[in-house]
Amino acid sequence: MTLRKKAVALLAVAAVLSTAGAANAQGGNGGGITTGIQSITPITEVYTYGQRVSAVAVEYGEIVNPDSIDPSTYTVSDTVYNFRFNPIEDLTKMADRTITNVYTNSRAHTRFDQRSVTGRYVIIELDPADVGGWTVIVSKCPTFLCTVKVNPDLPTTLTQRKRIHAKPGNGNGLGPVLAPGTPHRVRAMTEEPVNLLVDEFAYDSYLSGGMVLPYHYHLPKNYDPAKRYPLMVVLPGHGMGFDGDNTGVQIAADIPAVAWLERKWTGSDEDVIVLAPQNQRVGAAAEAALLIKLIDQFVDEYSVDPTRIYTTTVSYGSQLAWAAFEQRPDLFAAGLITGGFQINEEQAAAVAEAEMPVYVTHGVNDHLLNISLGRNSRDALQAAHAAQGKSEQEIADLVRYTEYENDAFSLPDYHAAYGPTYEDRSMLKWLLSQRNDSAS
Repeated sequence: MTLRKKAVALLAVAAVLSTAGAANAQGGNGGGITTGIQSITPITEVYTYGQRVSAVAVEYGEIVNPDSIDPSTYTVSDTVYNFRFNPIEDLTKMADRTITNVYTNSRAHTRFDQRSVTGRYVIIELDPADVGGWTVIVSKCPTFLCTVKVNPDLPTTLTQRKRIHAKPGNGNGLGPVLAPGTPHRVRAMTEEPVNLLVDEFAYDSYLSGGMVLPYHYHLPKNYDPAKRYPLMVVLPGHGMGFDGDNTGVQIAADIPAVAWLERKWTGSDEDVIVLAPQNQRVGAAAEAALLIKLIDQFVDEYSVDPTRIYTTTVSYGSQLAWAAFEQRPDLFAAGLITGGFQINEEQAAAVAEAEMPVYVTHGVNDHLLNISLGRNSRDALQAAHAAQGKSEQEIADLVRYTEYENDAFSLPDYHAAYGPTYEDRSMLKWLLSQRNDSAS
Protein backbone atom coordinates (compact mmCIF):
# COMPACT_ATOMS: atom_id res chain seq x y z
CA MET A 1 0.00 0.00 0.00
CA THR A 2 1.37 3.46 -0.88
CA LEU A 3 1.96 6.09 1.82
CA ARG A 4 -0.95 8.07 0.41
CA LYS A 5 -3.31 5.11 0.68
CA LYS A 6 -2.09 4.33 4.21
CA ALA A 7 -2.85 7.92 5.16
CA VAL A 8 -6.28 7.71 3.58
CA ALA A 9 -6.99 4.48 5.44
CA LEU A 10 -5.96 6.01 8.79
CA LEU A 11 -8.13 9.04 8.17
CA ALA A 12 -11.05 6.79 7.27
CA VAL A 13 -10.64 4.80 10.50
CA ALA A 14 -10.46 8.01 12.53
CA ALA A 15 -13.61 9.31 10.86
CA VAL A 16 -15.42 6.04 11.53
CA LEU A 17 -14.51 6.09 15.22
CA SER A 18 -15.57 9.73 15.49
CA THR A 19 -18.90 9.10 13.77
CA ALA A 20 -19.59 6.02 15.83
CA GLY A 21 -18.80 7.85 19.06
CA ALA A 22 -21.10 10.72 18.16
CA ALA A 23 -23.94 8.37 17.25
CA ASN A 24 -23.63 6.40 20.47
CA ALA A 25 -23.50 9.58 22.51
CA GLN A 26 -26.62 10.94 20.90
CA GLY A 27 -28.47 7.63 20.78
CA GLY A 28 -29.42 8.57 17.22
CA ASN A 29 -29.83 5.05 15.90
CA GLY A 30 -32.00 3.53 18.56
CA GLY A 31 -29.28 1.31 20.00
CA GLY A 32 -28.13 0.08 16.61
CA ILE A 33 -24.57 -0.11 15.30
CA THR A 34 -22.61 2.37 13.19
CA THR A 35 -19.32 0.83 12.16
CA GLY A 36 -18.69 2.79 8.97
CA ILE A 37 -16.80 1.86 5.84
CA GLN A 38 -13.93 -0.54 6.51
CA SER A 39 -12.23 -0.51 3.09
CA ILE A 40 -12.72 0.58 -0.52
CA THR A 41 -11.21 -1.53 -3.30
CA PRO A 42 -11.08 -0.67 -7.01
CA ILE A 43 -11.73 -3.56 -9.40
CA THR A 44 -10.30 -3.34 -12.90
CA GLU A 45 -10.95 -5.10 -16.20
CA VAL A 46 -9.11 -5.03 -19.53
CA TYR A 47 -11.35 -3.92 -22.38
CA THR A 48 -10.40 -3.65 -26.07
CA TYR A 49 -8.25 -0.55 -25.63
CA GLY A 50 -6.93 -1.23 -22.15
CA GLN A 51 -7.56 -1.56 -18.47
CA ARG A 52 -10.20 0.48 -16.66
CA VAL A 53 -11.79 0.62 -13.24
CA SER A 54 -14.90 -1.47 -13.85
CA ALA A 55 -16.26 -1.69 -10.30
CA VAL A 56 -15.66 -0.64 -6.70
CA ALA A 57 -16.03 -2.90 -3.64
CA VAL A 58 -17.05 -1.21 -0.37
CA GLU A 59 -16.54 -3.23 2.81
CA TYR A 60 -18.60 -2.77 5.99
CA GLY A 61 -18.23 -4.13 9.48
CA GLU A 62 -21.15 -6.57 9.30
CA ILE A 63 -23.36 -8.23 6.71
CA VAL A 64 -25.09 -5.64 4.55
CA ASN A 65 -28.83 -5.69 3.91
CA PRO A 66 -29.13 -5.56 0.09
CA ASP A 67 -32.53 -3.92 0.47
CA SER A 68 -30.76 -0.79 1.70
CA ILE A 69 -28.70 -0.23 -1.45
CA ASP A 70 -29.36 0.82 -5.04
CA PRO A 71 -27.39 2.79 -7.69
CA SER A 72 -28.40 6.10 -6.12
CA THR A 73 -26.72 5.13 -2.82
CA TYR A 74 -23.26 5.97 -4.18
CA THR A 75 -21.35 8.27 -6.48
CA VAL A 76 -18.13 7.04 -8.08
CA SER A 77 -15.84 9.52 -9.83
CA ASP A 78 -12.73 8.89 -11.89
CA THR A 79 -10.18 10.58 -14.09
CA VAL A 80 -11.07 11.37 -17.69
CA TYR A 81 -7.39 10.96 -18.67
CA ASN A 82 -6.61 8.50 -21.44
CA PHE A 83 -2.93 8.25 -22.41
CA ARG A 84 -3.88 7.81 -26.06
CA PHE A 85 -5.52 11.22 -26.29
CA ASN A 86 -4.86 13.37 -23.20
CA PRO A 87 -1.85 15.15 -21.71
CA ILE A 88 -0.85 13.82 -18.29
CA GLU A 89 -2.13 17.07 -16.75
CA ASP A 90 -5.65 15.77 -17.36
CA LEU A 91 -5.11 13.00 -14.80
CA THR A 92 -6.62 15.28 -12.14
CA LYS A 93 -9.75 16.02 -14.19
CA MET A 94 -12.58 13.94 -12.77
CA ALA A 95 -16.04 12.92 -13.96
CA ASP A 96 -18.82 10.89 -12.36
CA ARG A 97 -19.15 7.31 -13.55
CA THR A 98 -22.47 5.68 -14.45
CA ILE A 99 -23.41 2.99 -11.93
CA THR A 100 -25.05 0.03 -13.65
CA ASN A 101 -25.42 -2.55 -10.86
CA VAL A 102 -25.17 -2.62 -7.07
CA TYR A 103 -25.24 -5.83 -5.04
CA THR A 104 -23.73 -7.49 -1.97
CA ASN A 105 -20.99 -10.10 -2.00
CA SER A 106 -18.79 -12.04 0.42
CA ARG A 107 -15.55 -10.73 -1.12
CA ALA A 108 -14.16 -7.78 -3.04
CA HIS A 109 -15.00 -9.24 -6.41
CA THR A 110 -17.71 -8.98 -9.03
CA ARG A 111 -20.27 -11.70 -9.64
CA PHE A 112 -21.17 -12.99 -13.08
CA ASP A 113 -24.90 -13.12 -12.20
CA GLN A 114 -24.81 -9.65 -10.57
CA ARG A 115 -27.05 -10.90 -7.74
CA SER A 116 -26.69 -10.19 -4.05
CA VAL A 117 -25.36 -12.91 -1.77
CA THR A 118 -24.74 -12.72 1.98
CA GLY A 119 -21.69 -10.60 2.66
CA ARG A 120 -20.08 -7.48 4.06
CA TYR A 121 -19.15 -6.06 0.64
CA VAL A 122 -21.18 -3.88 -1.66
CA ILE A 123 -20.10 -4.22 -5.29
CA ILE A 124 -20.70 -1.14 -7.46
CA GLU A 125 -20.41 -1.96 -11.16
CA LEU A 126 -19.62 0.85 -13.61
CA ASP A 127 -20.56 1.44 -17.23
CA PRO A 128 -17.63 0.75 -19.63
CA ALA A 129 -19.15 3.28 -22.04
CA ASP A 130 -18.18 6.11 -19.65
CA VAL A 131 -15.28 8.38 -20.49
CA GLY A 132 -13.36 7.85 -17.25
CA GLY A 133 -11.53 5.16 -15.38
CA TRP A 134 -8.47 4.30 -17.49
CA THR A 135 -5.55 2.99 -15.41
CA VAL A 136 -2.60 3.24 -17.82
CA ILE A 137 -0.58 6.48 -17.73
CA VAL A 138 2.60 7.84 -19.27
CA SER A 139 5.68 6.40 -17.57
CA LYS A 140 8.90 7.88 -18.95
CA CYS A 141 9.75 10.43 -21.65
CA PRO A 142 11.46 11.18 -23.87
CA THR A 143 12.18 8.00 -25.76
CA PHE A 144 11.41 7.22 -29.39
CA LEU A 145 7.92 7.15 -27.96
CA CYS A 146 7.01 7.59 -24.32
CA THR A 147 6.63 4.40 -22.34
CA VAL A 148 3.50 3.76 -20.28
CA LYS A 149 2.71 2.03 -17.00
CA VAL A 150 -0.23 1.14 -14.80
CA ASN A 151 -0.93 3.97 -12.37
CA PRO A 152 0.09 2.71 -8.89
CA ASP A 153 -2.18 5.26 -7.20
CA LEU A 154 -5.57 5.24 -8.89
CA PRO A 155 -7.50 8.52 -8.47
CA THR A 156 -10.91 6.81 -8.26
CA THR A 157 -13.16 8.21 -5.50
CA LEU A 158 -16.36 7.13 -3.80
CA THR A 159 -19.15 9.03 -2.04
CA GLN A 160 -21.75 7.18 0.02
CA ARG A 161 -24.85 9.31 -0.33
CA LYS A 162 -27.31 7.29 1.79
CA ARG A 163 -27.15 5.22 4.95
CA ILE A 164 -26.34 1.51 4.81
CA HIS A 165 -28.16 -1.00 7.00
CA ALA A 166 -27.28 -4.40 8.35
CA LYS A 167 -29.58 -7.37 8.09
CA PRO A 168 -32.09 -7.40 10.96
CA GLY A 169 -31.92 -10.33 13.34
CA ASN A 170 -35.63 -11.13 12.99
CA GLY A 171 -35.62 -10.85 9.19
CA ASN A 172 -37.97 -7.81 9.22
CA GLY A 173 -37.18 -4.23 8.29
CA LEU A 174 -33.83 -2.80 7.26
CA GLY A 175 -31.86 -3.56 10.41
CA PRO A 176 -29.46 -1.30 12.31
CA VAL A 177 -27.38 1.34 10.56
CA LEU A 178 -23.91 0.20 9.48
CA ALA A 179 -22.84 3.56 8.05
CA PRO A 180 -24.64 6.90 7.80
CA GLY A 181 -24.94 8.68 4.50
CA THR A 182 -22.15 11.21 3.98
CA PRO A 183 -23.07 12.90 0.69
CA HIS A 184 -20.45 15.63 1.06
CA ARG A 185 -17.53 13.33 1.84
CA VAL A 186 -15.36 12.12 -1.04
CA ARG A 187 -13.32 9.03 -0.20
CA ALA A 188 -10.21 7.70 -1.94
CA MET A 189 -9.54 4.03 -2.51
CA THR A 190 -7.89 2.35 0.49
CA GLU A 191 -6.82 -1.02 -0.97
CA GLU A 192 -4.73 -2.26 -3.86
CA PRO A 193 -6.81 -3.01 -6.96
CA VAL A 194 -8.32 -6.37 -7.79
CA ASN A 195 -7.29 -6.76 -11.43
CA LEU A 196 -9.58 -9.21 -13.16
CA LEU A 197 -7.62 -11.72 -15.30
CA VAL A 198 -4.44 -9.63 -15.09
CA ASP A 199 -3.82 -10.87 -11.54
CA GLU A 200 -3.96 -14.44 -12.84
CA PHE A 201 -0.72 -13.97 -14.80
CA ALA A 202 2.53 -15.12 -13.19
CA TYR A 203 5.72 -13.06 -13.43
CA ASP A 204 9.24 -14.23 -14.23
CA SER A 205 12.34 -12.99 -16.05
CA TYR A 206 14.86 -14.52 -18.41
CA LEU A 207 18.57 -13.58 -18.33
CA SER A 208 21.01 -14.17 -21.17
CA GLY A 209 24.25 -12.43 -22.10
CA GLY A 210 23.74 -9.76 -19.47
CA MET A 211 20.30 -8.84 -20.81
CA VAL A 212 17.12 -9.37 -18.82
CA LEU A 213 13.76 -10.09 -20.40
CA PRO A 214 10.82 -9.72 -17.98
CA TYR A 215 7.72 -11.65 -18.93
CA HIS A 216 4.31 -12.67 -17.67
CA TYR A 217 2.60 -15.91 -18.51
CA HIS A 218 -0.72 -17.60 -17.95
CA LEU A 219 -1.36 -21.33 -17.71
CA PRO A 220 -4.85 -22.82 -18.04
CA LYS A 221 -6.67 -23.21 -14.72
CA ASN A 222 -6.65 -26.98 -15.06
CA TYR A 223 -3.18 -27.15 -16.54
CA ASP A 224 -2.19 -30.78 -17.17
CA PRO A 225 1.49 -31.49 -17.96
CA ALA A 226 0.36 -34.61 -19.80
CA LYS A 227 -1.48 -32.49 -22.38
CA ARG A 228 -0.09 -30.24 -25.11
CA TYR A 229 -1.34 -26.66 -25.32
CA PRO A 230 -1.08 -23.99 -28.00
CA LEU A 231 1.24 -21.13 -27.02
CA MET A 232 0.32 -17.53 -27.84
CA VAL A 233 3.29 -15.15 -27.73
CA VAL A 234 2.01 -11.57 -27.38
CA LEU A 235 4.39 -8.82 -28.55
CA PRO A 236 3.25 -5.34 -27.43
CA GLY A 237 3.79 -1.86 -28.77
CA HIS A 238 6.90 0.25 -28.23
CA GLY A 239 5.52 2.09 -25.22
CA MET A 240 4.88 -1.18 -23.40
CA GLY A 241 8.54 -2.17 -23.57
CA PHE A 242 10.26 -2.53 -20.20
CA ASP A 243 11.63 0.77 -18.89
CA GLY A 244 12.56 -0.37 -15.37
CA ASP A 245 9.37 1.00 -13.83
CA ASN A 246 6.45 -0.42 -15.82
CA THR A 247 6.42 -4.15 -15.16
CA GLY A 248 3.26 -5.84 -16.39
CA VAL A 249 1.82 -2.99 -18.45
CA GLN A 250 2.01 -5.17 -21.57
CA ILE A 251 -0.91 -7.19 -20.16
CA ALA A 252 -3.03 -4.21 -19.13
CA ALA A 253 -2.49 -1.62 -21.88
CA ASP A 254 -4.69 -3.38 -24.43
CA ILE A 255 -6.61 -6.60 -25.04
CA PRO A 256 -4.25 -9.01 -26.89
CA ALA A 257 -2.82 -10.74 -23.80
CA VAL A 258 -5.99 -11.40 -21.78
CA ALA A 259 -8.26 -12.06 -24.77
CA TRP A 260 -6.93 -15.61 -25.10
CA LEU A 261 -8.32 -16.43 -21.64
CA GLU A 262 -11.94 -15.74 -22.56
CA ARG A 263 -14.35 -17.44 -24.91
CA LYS A 264 -16.10 -14.14 -25.62
CA TRP A 265 -12.96 -13.08 -27.48
CA THR A 266 -11.70 -16.31 -29.01
CA GLY A 267 -15.04 -17.98 -29.71
CA SER A 268 -13.44 -21.19 -28.47
CA ASP A 269 -13.32 -23.20 -25.26
CA GLU A 270 -9.78 -24.36 -26.03
CA ASP A 271 -7.20 -23.68 -23.35
CA VAL A 272 -4.26 -21.55 -24.48
CA ILE A 273 -0.97 -20.78 -22.73
CA VAL A 274 -0.15 -17.07 -23.02
CA LEU A 275 3.40 -15.74 -22.93
CA ALA A 276 3.71 -11.94 -22.73
CA PRO A 277 7.36 -10.84 -22.87
CA GLN A 278 8.33 -7.25 -22.16
CA ASN A 279 11.56 -6.61 -24.05
CA GLN A 280 13.72 -3.60 -23.36
CA ARG A 281 13.82 -1.56 -26.56
CA VAL A 282 17.38 -2.19 -27.76
CA GLY A 283 16.68 -3.02 -31.42
CA ALA A 284 14.52 -5.64 -33.08
CA ALA A 285 17.29 -8.09 -34.00
CA ALA A 286 18.74 -8.27 -30.47
CA GLU A 287 15.27 -8.39 -28.92
CA ALA A 288 14.26 -11.21 -31.28
CA ALA A 289 17.33 -13.28 -30.41
CA LEU A 290 16.53 -12.97 -26.71
CA LEU A 291 12.85 -13.68 -27.33
CA ILE A 292 13.63 -16.90 -29.19
CA LYS A 293 15.82 -18.11 -26.32
CA LEU A 294 13.00 -17.38 -23.89
CA ILE A 295 10.46 -19.28 -26.03
CA ASP A 296 12.80 -22.28 -26.32
CA GLN A 297 13.24 -22.37 -22.54
CA PHE A 298 9.51 -21.91 -21.97
CA VAL A 299 8.66 -24.76 -24.33
CA ASP A 300 11.10 -27.01 -22.49
CA GLU A 301 9.57 -26.10 -19.12
CA TYR A 302 5.87 -26.23 -19.98
CA SER A 303 3.67 -28.53 -21.98
CA VAL A 304 3.53 -26.64 -25.28
CA ASP A 305 2.42 -28.13 -28.58
CA PRO A 306 5.45 -27.38 -30.82
CA THR A 307 3.21 -27.31 -33.90
CA ARG A 308 1.09 -24.52 -32.41
CA ILE A 309 3.35 -21.67 -31.37
CA TYR A 310 1.83 -18.37 -32.51
CA THR A 311 2.60 -14.71 -32.20
CA THR A 312 0.30 -11.71 -32.22
CA THR A 313 1.63 -8.16 -32.29
CA VAL A 314 0.74 -4.53 -31.67
CA SER A 315 2.57 -1.76 -33.56
CA TYR A 316 6.32 -2.04 -32.77
CA GLY A 317 5.82 -5.68 -31.85
CA SER A 318 5.68 -6.33 -35.60
CA GLN A 319 9.38 -5.46 -35.96
CA LEU A 320 10.20 -7.96 -33.25
CA ALA A 321 8.03 -10.60 -34.95
CA TRP A 322 9.53 -10.00 -38.42
CA ALA A 323 13.04 -10.34 -36.96
CA ALA A 324 12.11 -13.51 -35.05
CA PHE A 325 10.55 -15.01 -38.20
CA GLU A 326 13.81 -14.41 -40.08
CA GLN A 327 15.98 -15.88 -37.30
CA ARG A 328 13.78 -18.92 -36.58
CA PRO A 329 11.15 -19.40 -39.32
CA ASP A 330 10.68 -23.00 -38.16
CA LEU A 331 9.47 -21.94 -34.71
CA PHE A 332 6.10 -20.32 -35.41
CA ALA A 333 2.90 -21.77 -36.84
CA ALA A 334 1.48 -18.36 -37.83
CA GLY A 335 1.49 -14.66 -37.03
CA LEU A 336 -1.16 -11.96 -36.59
CA ILE A 337 0.39 -8.53 -37.26
CA THR A 338 -1.74 -5.50 -36.35
CA GLY A 339 -0.92 -1.86 -37.17
CA GLY A 340 2.72 -2.72 -37.74
CA PHE A 341 5.91 -1.88 -39.55
CA GLN A 342 6.89 -3.14 -42.99
CA ILE A 343 8.57 -6.51 -43.45
CA ASN A 344 11.83 -6.43 -45.40
CA GLU A 345 12.77 -8.61 -48.34
CA GLU A 346 14.95 -11.05 -46.38
CA GLN A 347 12.33 -11.49 -43.69
CA ALA A 348 9.61 -12.09 -46.29
CA ALA A 349 11.78 -14.69 -48.02
CA ALA A 350 12.27 -16.56 -44.72
CA VAL A 351 8.52 -16.54 -44.04
CA ALA A 352 7.79 -17.81 -47.56
CA GLU A 353 10.40 -20.56 -47.37
CA ALA A 354 8.85 -21.78 -44.11
CA GLU A 355 5.37 -21.54 -45.67
CA MET A 356 4.24 -19.64 -42.59
CA PRO A 357 0.72 -18.12 -42.73
CA VAL A 358 0.61 -14.43 -41.77
CA TYR A 359 -2.40 -12.18 -41.29
CA VAL A 360 -1.73 -8.42 -41.53
CA THR A 361 -4.28 -5.79 -40.43
CA HIS A 362 -3.93 -2.01 -40.57
CA GLY A 363 -5.97 1.17 -40.18
CA VAL A 364 -6.43 3.15 -43.38
CA ASN A 365 -5.92 6.41 -41.46
CA ASP A 366 -3.22 5.21 -39.08
CA HIS A 367 -1.58 8.46 -37.91
CA LEU A 368 1.64 6.83 -36.64
CA LEU A 369 2.38 4.06 -39.15
CA ASN A 370 1.06 4.87 -42.59
CA ILE A 371 -1.25 2.38 -44.30
CA SER A 372 1.47 1.92 -46.95
CA LEU A 373 3.46 -0.14 -44.43
CA GLY A 374 0.70 -2.71 -44.12
CA ARG A 375 0.09 -2.79 -47.86
CA ASN A 376 3.80 -3.12 -48.60
CA SER A 377 4.09 -6.01 -46.14
CA ARG A 378 1.25 -7.76 -47.90
CA ASP A 379 2.85 -7.20 -51.30
CA ALA A 380 6.29 -8.33 -50.12
CA LEU A 381 4.92 -11.54 -48.64
CA GLN A 382 2.89 -12.30 -51.75
CA ALA A 383 5.94 -11.73 -53.95
CA ALA A 384 8.13 -13.94 -51.75
CA HIS A 385 5.62 -16.80 -51.92
CA ALA A 386 5.32 -16.36 -55.69
CA ALA A 387 9.11 -16.65 -55.93
CA GLN A 388 8.77 -20.01 -54.17
CA GLY A 389 6.43 -21.14 -56.93
CA LYS A 390 3.16 -20.88 -55.00
CA SER A 391 -0.12 -20.57 -56.88
CA GLU A 392 -2.46 -17.62 -56.43
CA GLN A 393 -4.77 -19.71 -54.25
CA GLU A 394 -1.90 -20.95 -52.11
CA ILE A 395 -0.67 -17.38 -51.68
CA ALA A 396 -4.18 -16.24 -50.73
CA ASP A 397 -4.24 -18.88 -47.99
CA LEU A 398 -0.79 -17.95 -46.70
CA VAL A 399 -1.08 -14.15 -46.83
CA ARG A 400 -4.24 -12.64 -45.33
CA TYR A 401 -4.78 -8.90 -45.26
CA THR A 402 -7.49 -6.58 -43.89
CA GLU A 403 -7.48 -2.81 -43.61
CA TYR A 404 -9.98 -0.83 -41.57
CA GLU A 405 -11.76 2.45 -42.24
CA ASN A 406 -12.40 4.74 -39.27
CA ASP A 407 -15.88 3.40 -38.55
CA ALA A 408 -14.41 -0.01 -37.69
CA PHE A 409 -12.77 1.40 -34.54
CA SER A 410 -14.80 1.47 -31.33
CA LEU A 411 -12.34 4.10 -30.00
CA PRO A 412 -10.93 6.69 -32.42
CA ASP A 413 -7.30 5.59 -32.24
CA TYR A 414 -6.79 4.58 -35.86
CA HIS A 415 -3.28 3.30 -35.17
CA ALA A 416 -4.66 0.65 -32.83
CA ALA A 417 -5.67 -1.85 -35.52
CA TYR A 418 -5.71 -4.60 -32.91
CA GLY A 419 -9.04 -3.08 -31.79
CA PRO A 420 -11.21 -4.08 -34.76
CA THR A 421 -8.99 -7.14 -35.26
CA TYR A 422 -9.68 -8.57 -31.81
CA GLU A 423 -13.32 -7.54 -31.89
CA ASP A 424 -13.66 -9.91 -34.87
CA ARG A 425 -13.58 -13.46 -33.48
CA SER A 426 -12.83 -14.90 -36.91
CA MET A 427 -9.31 -13.43 -36.77
CA LEU A 428 -8.45 -15.17 -33.53
CA LYS A 429 -10.07 -18.42 -34.66
CA TRP A 430 -8.03 -18.26 -37.87
CA LEU A 431 -4.79 -17.91 -35.91
CA LEU A 432 -5.54 -20.85 -33.62
CA SER A 433 -6.46 -23.04 -36.57
CA GLN A 434 -2.98 -22.92 -38.12
CA ARG A 435 -0.45 -25.74 -37.69
CA ASN A 436 3.29 -25.98 -38.20
CA ASP A 437 3.52 -29.64 -39.23
CA SER A 438 7.27 -29.41 -39.78
CA ALA A 439 7.73 -28.97 -35.99
CA SER A 440 5.89 -32.18 -35.03
